[in-house]
Amino acid sequence: MPRPKNKDELLKLSNSNFNKMIELILSFGEEEIINGKIPFEDRDKNIRDILSHLHHWHLLILNWYKVGMSGEKPDIPTKGYTFRTVPALNQKIWENYQSTKYYEILKMIKKSFLEVQKLINQHTNDELFEKKKYKWTGTTSIASYLISNTSSHYDWAITKLKKYEKALKT
Repeated sequence: MPRPKNKDELLKLSNSNFNKMIELILSFGEEEIINGKIPFEDRDKNIRDILSHLHHWHLLILNWYKVGMSGEKPDIPTKGYTFRTVPALNQKIWENYQSTKYYEILKMIKKSFLEVQKLINQHTNDELFEKKKYKWTGTTSIASYLISNTSSHYDWAITKLKKYEKALKT
């Protein structure tokens, strides 16, 4: 499905991709889920790393929204980082979750996913997709941030997990 252009498409694709990602994870054996090492030169070394990355970006969008809707300007992506320094931010996120267990992060991401879906549901299509509607979103829309942190991000995770799946079969 192409990039969502309205609220219904955003909800459908974010839910669909999230569920596909979880189903793909659950198709692995418990050993591959809990202790498996992703054999690529990459930041993410296991499934927990992928889920913690997504979870933290859920928290970021929820914070941007909270701060922005209160009339203040949120630090996007977060204090001390710019979009040019996102790789360093992602590395910091990775470091912060290294002691988190898989089952703990699974609960956390499911909770933050539902919070983001709730945020989407409380808005009209125009509130989500109209560019420049809210001062804090600058020249873009809330939906643009939401798409990047949901359906598109889950698609990234699915691609990564499929590469892991393929590596396990070789």
